[in-house]
Amino acid sequence: MRRINVVGTSGSGKSTFSRQLALALNCPHIEMDRLYWKKNWQGTSDEELLKKLSDALSAEHWVLDGNYNRTRAVKWKDVDTIVWVDYSFLRTLFQATTRAFHRCVSGKEIWPNTNNVETFSRSLFSRDSILLWTLKTYHSNRQRYVEDMANEDYQHIRFIRLSSPRMAQEFLQQISESPDVKKPA
Repeated sequence: MRRINVVGTSGSGKSTFSRQLALALNCPHIEMDRLYWKKNWQGTSDEELLKKLSDALSAEHWVLDGNYNRTRAVKWKDVDTIVWVDYSFLRTLFQATTRAFHRCVSGKEIWPNTNNVETFSRSLFSRDSILLWTLKTYHSNRQRYVEDMANEDYQHIRFIRLSSPRMAQEFLQQISESPDVKKPA
């Protein structure tokens, strides 16, 4: 495992898991949301996002965190492993709600130098609500990744499906204990 894309519905815990995996593998963690979001919740054009993503993935070893289906041609070109954080709907919705609440209360900037912070009105009552996004995409994401795992075009990719936090922790433990992994100095 040298080039890994961690995927999963918003709120599933993929960013937390990705950071932990990158640390265990002693490699860069690349967050797609950080590449996409500009100041004041302005998105990046597809052309610019694909350029940023291509540049970020030029390294030999990385953990990429994020879905962004429209970027597959770039992000899955050289990927060898896809880790799908696929927790239950209720757990994912609970985690998304808890995360949104904590971000709203803390007022902490999500990505450096963007001025992007969660607010209760944005998280709960807007058409850009992360909770609404989780509700809308959970089932379609699951269907898409099940289809991807069976798709002949992706048979060169190793798919790992983690369906519980316990499975995720066991996977990380296994990676950490592997003698093939370079440990941080």
